Amino acid sequence: MEIDQLIKWRRELHSFPELGWTEFVTTSVLVRELKSMGYEPLLGESIINPKFVRGRKKVEVEKAIKSAIDKGVDKELLNKMNELTGCVAIYDSGLPGPTVALRFDIDCVGVQETDNENHLPLINGFKSKNSNQMHACGHDGHMTIGLGIAKWLKQQPENSLCGRVKLLFQPAEEGVRGALAMAKSGIVDDCNYYLASHIGFIAKSGEVVVNPTNFLCTTKYDFRFKGLSSHPGKDPHVGINALAGCCNAATQLLAIPRHGKGMSRINVGVIRAGEARNVVPSFGELQVEVRGETEEINTFMCQQAERLVKGVALGYGLDLEIEIMGEAVDLINDKEMIQLLSNVSKLNNQNIIEQRSFGGSEDATILGRRVQTVNNGKAIYFVLGSDLKGTHHQSDFDFDESILPIGVKIYTDCLLQLIFNNK
Repeated sequence: MEIDQLIKWRRELHSFPELGWTEFVTTSVLVRELKSMGYEPLLGESIINPKFVRGRKKVEVEKAIKSAIDKGVDKELLNKMNELTGCVAIYDSGLPGPTVALRFDIDCVGVQETDNENHLPLINGFKSKNSNQMHACGHDGHMTIGLGIAKWLKQQPENSLCGRVKLLFQPAEEGVRGALAMAKSGIVDDCNYYLASHIGFIAKSGEVVVNPTNFLCTTKYDFRFKGLSSHPGKDPHVGINALAGCCNAATQLLAIPRHGKGMSRINVGVIRAGEARNVVPSFGELQVEVRGETEEINTFMCQQAERLVKGVALGYGLDLEIEIMGEAVDLINDKEMIQLLSNVSKLNNQNIIEQRSFGGSEDATILGRRVQTVNNGKAIYFVLGSDLKGTHHQSDFDFDESILPIGVKIYTDCLLQLIFNNK
C-alpha cells in the first residue's frame, strides 16, 4: 500500500474530527472512498441496533446533521444513515470460506488541538477545523488502515481469496458507547475470526504487542435525582433537595468496598445540581464509572452502585433515573490468533512483545466477545506500536505516520493466512 495515499486519507480525516454519534461527515468520507473502490457500505439500523445505543444526545446529533448538510454531505446519504453514524463494507470473494471481521473506530476526543508551532498537523495544514474536537487518540490512523485494507482486498486476483471480510467502521468508542449497539445488530454473528487494534498507547514504533492483558470491564452511569424546588426561607419544608442527595450518594459511592478477587475501581467524575442559591435544588446528576478486572467484579461494582443510589433516593424522597452511558467487557485473545499475529509481525520485522498490560477499557472487546460466544469464533485485539508526540487525549498528540503501511500489511498478511484460496 502506497504511503502517500495513506497519509492523504489520514490527514483529511484528521482535519474534521467528530465526537461519538455525531460522525456524519466522517462517515460520508468513508462511504465516498469505499464506494470508489466498488463497495456498497451498510448504514444505519442494518449495523446499529438503536435499542442498545449508549450515551447519545439527540440535540448534539441534530446539530451535527445540520452541520454536515452545511458542509455538503448528501441528504440522501444522511437519510440512509437515519441519524446513526458508522458503516460496514463487505468484501465477498464469491467462494466458500470463513468470514473475518476487522474493526476500526471513527470518533474523536473532546480536546482543543494545540497551536504549538512545532505541531506537525499545524505545520502541514491538517489541524482540526472543529473547535474542542481532535483526533487525539489515533482513530484517524485506525480508519486509514481500514481503508488501506479495503483497497488491497479489491486489488487481489480473482479466486485468490475465499470467504468474506467485514470492515467495521464503528462509531462512539470514546466513552465505550458504540460497540454494543453494533454487536447487537448481529453484523458479526456469522464471523469466524475477529481482529482489532490500537495505534501507540503502550508500544513504540517497531513493536507489536500481540497479547495485551488486563482489559478492564467497565460501566458508565448517569444517575439523575429529581426532587422539588421551594423557597429556602419561607418554605424549606416543601422542597426536596436533590443536591443533598447527590452529595450523599457521591461520598457513599466512593466508599464502596473493593472486590477481593481482583482490581476494582469507581470514580465520580461529575456532580451537577442546583438552580440558584435561593432555591432548594430540584435536580442533581452524578456521572460515574465503575471498572473491574473481570465481568464478575464489574457486575459486583454495578450492583453495589445501583443499590446505593436507590437507597439514597428513597431516603431523601427523590425520584431516580439511571442511564447506562457506555460499557465494555474484558477479552482473552485466542491462542491461535496470538500465534498467527506473532508469525506475521515477525515476517514484517516488528519487535514482538508477547504481553503488556493494557490497563484500560476498550469496547472493541464487546465485538470480539460476541464473535467468540455466538459463533465459537476466534478473536484478537493487539497494539500496533507508534512513537508519539504528546500522549493520548492530549492537545499535542500525534503519531508516527510511517507505521500506517505496516499496519495495513500486518492485517492483510493475517487475511492471507485466514482466507487464502489454496484450491
